Amino acid sequence: MMVDLNDISLFVHVVRAGSFAAAGRRLAMPSNTISRRLQALEAELGVRLLQRSTRQLNMTAAGREFFERCAPGLEDIEHASASLTESSGEPSGSLRIAAPVDFFDNFSIEWMHEFMRLYPKVQLEFVLSDGRADLIAEGIDLAFRGGNLPDSSLVARKLVDSHRGLVASPRYLELFGTPHTLADLAGHACLATSQAPHHTTWKLEGPQGLESVRVNPRLCVNTAQGQLRAARAGLGIALLPTMLASEDLRNGTLMHILPDYQRDPMGLYAVYVHRRQLPTAVSALIEFFADKLERGIADKGEQICQEHFAREEAAKAGAEKAASAPPRRVGVEKAVV
Repeated sequence: MMVDLNDISLFVHVVRAGSFAAAGRRLAMPSNTISRRLQALEAELGVRLLQRSTRQLNMTAAGREFFERCAPGLEDIEHASASLTESSGEPSGSLRIAAPVDFFDNFSIEWMHEFMRLYPKVQLEFVLSDGRADLIAEGIDLAFRGGNLPDSSLVARKLVDSHRGLVASPRYLELFGTPHTLADLAGHACLATSQAPHHTTWKLEGPQGLESVRVNPRLCVNTAQGQLRAARAGLGIALLPTMLASEDLRNGTLMHILPDYQRDPMGLYAVYVHRRQLPTAVSALIEFFADKLERGIADKGEQICQEHFAREEAAKAGAEKAASAPPRRVGVEKAVV
């Protein structure tokens, strides 16, 4: 039985795109042509690969098995072809990148302008979603992910660590006071994720090691950006990555409180499918982000916090020195005539 490899490639593209229409847009091909060719492929194989309905497109059990067997091989062929065009060493080709919805709230979109100026033969497609993309099934070349990553067959390179600290707006602190101990947080309005609407426990590393405090959040927001905006508006105290709050810490719209306490660092990773030879365009984008982050462009909040800690220590040392110094004699000496 001779099966047309082009039709198998069409099937893989349709699965990755999620619909005939989306695949047609990417391939510049009419969706009815794609549907007709996949029907011919199913007839040739003697099995149904896709369940079609007016609202969605799902793989059958046979279709999933066929996809899992074919997709990696086609991917190897695609990247082998790309490597020939990259023989000059200049990155080229189209990259599909998965990232969180608020990715460009945390990292400047201007970076993409700079990257595309450096590598004019590379086209970028960002797929922004807070769900974990299936890199193989969705044709993702590179994913940016934060937090602790589960073990998997994917390759992950850590780009940066950002500690999480407690922040609040000057307005909030003026109205409700500044907490001086971790236990004080129990009496303050705190901001948390919507996963814990009634109470939540914050575990932070402090002078005595790992300590916990149970807080009762009055407002829950399920994204870090939402919590940042709420803290900026004076709605409570938030536990946020200093990388995210760096601009507000710099301009004074947020203040770092209880600086001796911080949460475990939250990493940002570049994740990709293991390959014998990573496409140069993917390598170029990873190195571009790594360079930006290593030079501290996105993580100036860490520097600000360190400067804040240094000022706090200097003020404390000055106060202790002043307290231990002998009292100065105050009086008026008589002039000698």
